[in-house]
Amino acid sequence: MSSFLSHTSVDCRNAYELSTWWRDLLGYRDIPGVPNLPGHDECMIERPDAGHQLLFIEVPEGKSLKNRIHFDLRPSDGTQAEEVERLLGVGATQIVDLRGKYGPGSGWVVLADPEGNEFCILRSAGERAAQGPESGTG
Repeated sequence: MSSFLSHTSVDCRNAYELSTWWRDLLGYRDIPGVPNLPGHDECMIERPDAGHQLLFIEVPEGKSLKNRIHFDLRPSDGTQAEEVERLLGVGATQIVDLRGKYGPGSGWVVLADPEGNEFCILRSAGERAAQGPESGTG
């Protein structure tokens, strides 16, 4: 017997605003027939292929410590640097830049969403291929 991931849940202060931010950032969509609206205390989005789902749930307490689980995002097209700039332009904040941590061409950048949830931007598949496997994580 085993289990599978149904969806990933994110605690937040404003489910509608944060789900909309992540929906636009990831190119996800609202669940067909189940629109997310301002004032909803739970909002779910999914990949357009009806794949992975994210559920945003309002909770009374704010975020106070580092996430124990986070998203690692790899650019679909373009480079890591281009994706970092795009996300900073839509409201992400940079926490720490760890590019080069394991030598030239390695590493990641830690960003935070509008509610302070950390996530990482890795190198694109093309950048990883160009550097080779010895260039470390990210």
